[in-house]
Amino acid sequence: MTANTARAGKTRKRTRIQAENEERILDAALEIFSSYGFRGATVDQIAAVAGMTKPNLLYYFRRKKDIYLAVLNRTHEMWLQPLEALDADGDPVDEITRYIDRKLEMSRDSPTASRLFAMEIMQGAPVLGPVLGGRLKTLVDEKAAVIRRWIDEGRIAPIDPHHLIFMIWATTQHYADFDVQIRAILGSGINARQQFDAARTTLEQLLIKGMAGK
Repeated sequence: MTANTARAGKTRKRTRIQAENEERILDAALEIFSSYGFRGATVDQIAAVAGMTKPNLLYYFRRKKDIYLAVLNRTHEMWLQPLEALDADGDPVDEITRYIDRKLEMSRDSPTASRLFAMEIMQGAPVLGPVLGGRLKTLVDEKAAVIRRWIDEGRIAPIDPHHLIFMIWATTQHYADFDVQIRAILGSGINARQQFDAARTTLEQLLIKGMAGK
């Protein structure tokens, strides 16, 4: 797990109310950071949206940077969960299909978080850089080794495991990060059931059939 940047999270007696307030702050911060960016956002704005006083907010997070890092970490952890769930003992087609579907669901359900994360990456990951080279790299390398084992066993076509994972990220997260462009072309995004089903079917047909060598 990534480090908890909240002050209350570092104490031994972390109450339910503290946990709920941290989530309120992070939800408000996501809204503010995605609207104004890290430089344009202020702690006062975040406190106002969270319905808290600034001193109360600062009890939980000492600096704006701590709040920003916590928001990004929360998104990052959420995204890593489906990859962690990739079962080395499962059927390769079923496991990859579930991973594609879960990532697409995340783009549908949490588009703002995806766009803020993309903004951080496009700026060179000045805040999240150490995390990307640590936990993310370790997990991706681990799951790439699983996919490589499936290839060696002849269960899927010989493809580059890392680039397969990158392709899944690129195609699924596109629906969140470029939602405005998709809506301009199709009239709706993947929050519409028809578009979600079409996107899922298309991605599964292309990626799974290519991976299976069929």
